[in-house]
Amino acid sequence: MIDVDGPGADRLPTTVEAFRQGVAAGWHHGGQIFVWRRGETIADLGLGRKRRDEALRRDAQMIWLSATKPVGAVAIAQLWERGLLELDDPVARHLPEFGARGKESITLRHVLTHTGGFRLLNLPWPAASWDEVLERICSARPEPRWVPGQKAGYHMQASWFVLGEVVRRIDGRPFERYVRDEVFEPLGMDDCWIGMPVEVYRSDPHRVAPIYDTEASSSAGDDAGEITASGFEPGWRPFPWNREDRVTGVNPGANGVGPMAQLGRFYRMLLGRGVLDGRRVLLPQTVEALTAPHRVGMYDHTFKAPLDWGLGLIVNSEHYFTCPEDAGDPDSKGNTGGARMPYGYGRLASRRTFGHSGRRTSTAFADPEHDLVVAIALNGSPGDEQHRARTQALTEGVYRDLGLGET
Repeated sequence: MIDVDGPGADRLPTTVEAFRQGVAAGWHHGGQIFVWRRGETIADLGLGRKRRDEALRRDAQMIWLSATKPVGAVAIAQLWERGLLELDDPVARHLPEFGARGKESITLRHVLTHTGGFRLLNLPWPAASWDEVLERICSARPEPRWVPGQKAGYHMQASWFVLGEVVRRIDGRPFERYVRDEVFEPLGMDDCWIGMPVEVYRSDPHRVAPIYDTEASSSAGDDAGEITASGFEPGWRPFPWNREDRVTGVNPGANGVGPMAQLGRFYRMLLGRGVLDGRRVLLPQTVEALTAPHRVGMYDHTFKAPLDWGLGLIVNSEHYFTCPEDAGDPDSKGNTGGARMPYGYGRLASRRTFGHSGRRTSTAFADPEHDLVVAIALNGSPGDEQHRARTQALTEGVYRDLGLGET
């Protein structure tokens, strides 16, 4: 048996069983699953264990990692619809020092679609200050033989620091204050932060759920109770992401925290064409621009697969893996057949599905054709293949539990 907090487990039996199997395999100890469809919350669940002596509740603050990125994209989109920037502005128009050393032609659109060519920077965050991180990015050269917009590769951190600084330069508020005022609070995401204030963190430092390194323990078998040299049982060694410096620092594309039900509100707003509970955050045409494919069929040199992108959102690219002839970029070499889409939404999601995932832990997305929002976070980080397998089982479990077949 696993701990269950919140409503809806009886409506998602296949999904909950997939979660339980992941616990048995050692891939995770706990997690949250939020599912909403056609105006109704189907499930808002905390499952399993947050720590060995504590259940994971549905109001725990989960670490989103790169599932944070769409929030920054919405911040840029708000400034765009207010006429304060254009998507094809060179970044250097708003951040002049960024244009140094061959980066002058990189535009905001290139950054949002991961086609800018400065993805390999080693950033000393959180040890370095915001200004020091920006200085490192601005003084760097782009990758050799990279023509912005003509080559693609996921940028894990540097690009969203750039977007965060553009927001600050244009609006005047620090990025973390801007998204709190203009995105989280209007959407009722009161327990969500990118850069949590120190006093809030210290008031309840155990509320942020740790992420555990389960890559080795997923095959530990009968040795799971053994104490390792690090002092932790296999599978219970936490990554540093819930430390105070990580949670209270600001990493615009990687350190959002909050309950998955509240991240689900963000995607409900996008499904609602910019409105949630009567509060407008974006214009309908802005939502259409964010969620439409802007980068189509390009081979991603980070993920080693073709992926379609909106503006800061991954558009469902499963068809490249089920129909490899659709992958037209020669770099794919036709090797997509039988592979799984990295950080995808499962084989039952519609072609219009959009969202984002966090490294080996989380996924959140909206499927407009089914009027569906799903947000899942798991507190174990196994290997890539294990994570892809469990994410596929969970997301496809949701579709099957709701009676949604092949699209």
